[in-house]
Amino acid sequence: MQDLLTPKQMALADKLAVENGVASMTLMENAGQAVAYEVSQRFPLQPVLVLCGPGNNGGDGFVVARLLSERGWPVRLGLTCAKGELKGDAAMMARMWGGSIEKAQPQMCSDFGIIVDALLGGGLSRDVDEEMAGLVEAINASGAQVIAVDIPTGVDGESGEIRGVAVKANLTVTFFRHKPGHLLEPGGGLCGEVLLADIGIPDAVLAEIDVKLFENDPRLWRLPVRETAGHKFDAGHCVVVSGDALHTGATRLSAMGAARIGAGLVTLAGEREALMVHAAHVTAIMLAEAADAEELAELLEDVRKNVVVMGPGMGVDVRTRAMVLAALESGARLVLDADAMTSFEGESETLFKAIGRREPGSVVLTPHMGEFKRLFGEIQGAKTEKATAAAERSGAVVLLKGSDTVIAHPEGRAVINTTGTPLLATAGAGDVLAGLIGGLLAQGMDTLGAACASAYIHGRAATAFGKRGMVAEDLPGMVPVVLDDIALY
Repeated sequence: MQDLLTPKQMALADKLAVENGVASMTLMENAGQAVAYEVSQRFPLQPVLVLCGPGNNGGDGFVVARLLSERGWPVRLGLTCAKGELKGDAAMMARMWGGSIEKAQPQMCSDFGIIVDALLGGGLSRDVDEEMAGLVEAINASGAQVIAVDIPTGVDGESGEIRGVAVKANLTVTFFRHKPGHLLEPGGGLCGEVLLADIGIPDAVLAEIDVKLFENDPRLWRLPVRETAGHKFDAGHCVVVSGDALHTGATRLSAMGAARIGAGLVTLAGEREALMVHAAHVTAIMLAEAADAEELAELLEDVRKNVVVMGPGMGVDVRTRAMVLAALESGARLVLDADAMTSFEGESETLFKAIGRREPGSVVLTPHMGEFKRLFGEIQGAKTEKATAAAERSGAVVLLKGSDTVIAHPEGRAVINTTGTPLLATAGAGDVLAGLIGGLLAQGMDTLGAACASAYIHGRAATAFGKRGMVAEDLPGMVPVVLDDIALY
């Protein structure tokens, strides 16, 4: 499991490390050493431009310049402020640098194949000023290989937002733990390859930091394991509620997702006309009539049907709203996607009150940003803050989709998933994801774990397919490939 630290939490980690006997100068020296090592290992010997800002990020840059110079690299160093304005460890590292210090100028950037960006760290409190913006634009126009120290200048380390303009890096070397800004778009897309370096901060400091944000990977959750003598009902029964006869495809995608990820039984429930269409397409998936809220409630009286997936293809109307509310009165856990959420536009509190009568976190909502706004309105802040606020307000686990999907629990924990790929920008991919979550819930996973695992597997399945022309129907068949790979962890 990979903890993510905001810039303020990272500053606290530095402070706690110093209080535990690690010299702050040692931390800065180690940070610069990590960057200098990567430059010297990855590139042939050549002139390097190191651009330093006025803070500790600039101090790291002075270390990089000194160590590369000691190894025989021709180094030119530009500083955005007067040397006398540097303070603390940064001032000390500037004194240890034996070369000349020039005023950082945009025109310097055109003469180098490698530029080290040590201008600003991730804890930006305002947009990049006009003078530094010119420098950033020159870096981006230079065609050089850009190595960012900690995070590219202009990227907000907490939100991933661009603070005016930002450096586009080929490699980012960061320290101790990743920041949210390394993963969240659009800033995450400017980091290039992100390398995490150990600079001597002991892991023990995390016990004194209230970490609630994590990067998604298989160490964060545990997939269900079938017992040798297990029965299909031991792996749960997922019900997927169908759309009408002209809108059945989305729910078949969900049903196949649930089946491929291991649900013991999967049933498509809906109007008879829709089921006749399904019957021509499915074999292992069962069918059950449930044309309205009353019939769905009756179907769910069988407590073995322990999960319901609703929304794909259902339609945005009163009927969908009534069926969702009926399902919420059952003992089954729910995945609400697409139309199951949009049907409550303008009446979101009705949905949230119904969710609030259940065990906290027993429902998963899976909106993309448009659906999110229709259900929750405008929530300010980073994507992680939006998802966390929505989870707290609704009482549900919220999976806010995108290339940087965020999964948040009502208790305040949140996870960023980065296995997404542009291949997933295709109709029906979200329907498969809803089914994956339902299939894992049916097998007994907790809601946060099921949502995180499904987002991870969903992205990996698209990557495993690995070529243009992928459609949503290809995803369920790739799930077993990913599951086999995860079993090796």
